[in-house]
Amino acid sequence: MSIITHATALLADIEVETERTDAVQAFVKQETILVTISTADGLTGTGYAYTIGTGGTSVLALLREHLLPLLAGQDARNVEALWQRLFAHTRATTTGALTSLALAAVDTALWDLRCKRAGEPLWRLAGGHRREVPVYDTEGGWLHLSTEDLVKSALAAQEAQFSGVKIKVGKPHAAEDAERLRAVREAVGPGLHIMTDANQSQSLSSAVQLAAALEPYDPYWLEEPMPADDLSGHATLARSTRIPIAVGESMYSPMQFRNYLQSGGASVIQVDVARVGGITPWLKVAHLAETFNVMVCPHFLMELHVSLVAAVANGAYVEYIPQLRAVTRTEMVVRDGLAVAPDEPGIGIDWDLDAIDDRRVS
Repeated sequence: MSIITHATALLADIEVETERTDAVQAFVKQETILVTISTADGLTGTGYAYTIGTGGTSVLALLREHLLPLLAGQDARNVEALWQRLFAHTRATTTGALTSLALAAVDTALWDLRCKRAGEPLWRLAGGHRREVPVYDTEGGWLHLSTEDLVKSALAAQEAQFSGVKIKVGKPHAAEDAERLRAVREAVGPGLHIMTDANQSQSLSSAVQLAAALEPYDPYWLEEPMPADDLSGHATLARSTRIPIAVGESMYSPMQFRNYLQSGGASVIQVDVARVGGITPWLKVAHLAETFNVMVCPHFLMELHVSLVAAVANGAYVEYIPQLRAVTRTEMVVRDGLAVAPDEPGIGIDWDLDAIDDRRVS
């Protein structure tokens, strides 16, 4: 039977693989919240969510004290019903990051169970559009890196047949950002996509100036130029520049994406499974974006997102930021510049339970 018999949660701190900085913050550590759900038929599913340094214990408490007790005796096959049940129970704290992260850990575990029960990989059960998807590199574009390092990393990504690279922007003067982008563009030529990311650091006026300074070097998109809740600002900016505007990593419900798409404030959607509340709402956002003829290029979590980008017709890119290698037995495959979705039943992450236990936070 698919009746849930046990549901547990833990918190593990995973060290950052390299120094990562942007215009507003540094990636301190990955607080990883893992949920494991077991059913009467002997199947076990594992899901996860994350923060980049704070709030993990709060998510863990929400799961243990309020959400996981609601799962006992429920049918794990009813993923949508269980998501709605847990969402309704936390209505006083939605929409918000902590609740969405907690929901995501549970929902991803339920999808892991769903795929294992069906004997199918996530990329096929969630849609099955294709197995290989383009990938772009972020690891070589952090804000603290010198222009010379940016150029070197971009050339290496190009040599590896990646289709794009991301350059963080948000220096004190837009001219400095433009000069760094110019150097990379001149080095790689016109064929490589160069994404730029301001990490919500700009006002509307400075974002307009930044976009104008970057435009000559043909950025593929300008990501999160302003705070994510500034919908009207992004719509105004989108009308003032030919650079596509990308948003999504700091949004926590499908309705936020709907409002952006309706306003014209975004032409690239970067929905993050952990932050939007799981695979169930992720797929809703992706299909919504498709109705607006907008591509989906999710934020972070490449080990999970590779399967979802492969599942949907408008999945365009996976962001290359390795972060789970310390706690998994295998890692995402990149072949000839394309990320390859795992083909084993489940969400495709082979957790190293001993390594996780070594990093467990009491």
